[in-house]
Amino acid sequence: MKFFVDTADTQAISELNDLGMVDGVTTNPSLILKSGRDILEVTKEICDIVTGPVSAEVVALEADAMIAEGRKLAEIAENITVKLPLTWDGLKACKVLSGEGKMVNVTLCFSANQALLAAKAGASFISPFIGRLDDINLDGMDLIQDIRTIYDNYGFETEILAASIRSVNHVQEAALIGADVMTAPPEVIRKLATHPLTDKGLEQFMADWAKTGQNIL
Repeated sequence: MKFFVDTADTQAISELNDLGMVDGVTTNPSLILKSGRDILEVTKEICDIVTGPVSAEVVALEADAMIAEGRKLAEIAENITVKLPLTWDGLKACKVLSGEGKMVNVTLCFSANQALLAAKAGASFISPFIGRLDDINLDGMDLIQDIRTIYDNYGFETEILAASIRSVNHVQEAALIGADVMTAPPEVIRKLATHPLTDKGLEQFMADWAKTGQNIL
């Protein structure tokens, strides 16, 4: 499974990238706002840090304007993935931009039918939002499973990018189902390394080591 980090915080991206934990980055207007920086400037810096896909989202709602914005964003770096909303206009823009050889991430997916349309429009990635479905008492993992089945049935090459991940359990479940990619905030990725039994075991080891009175160095 590929790990994308969902942030525009370049320091957090660099730290995780140095550990080999970043295969790509996803951003959106909310994350850009949180960073407090110019979208073109921060996106260029992120592209310089990582070699994998960096999703940069358009803000237009009409197809022609989405296409124009997508082309502008794609000029930032070769690893830019143009992020488009799953609307009819977004699908039109996806068809054009993917036809030009640009990577496209179709986002805000909440149904398998939407994912099917995105794949047929040539999307590089489809981003089903797990956490937001959970918020309305639906199981977001059911959507990941449905998309996986449909894509496998027909050989679609669009990668399933599990998004709106809120917990380490979301990561595990998405991986078990077979999502190609997951994107999560830095803090969720860091929590993947933690377990109470690891902490307990380390505490015991350190207590026993102290009793030996020895030093390694």
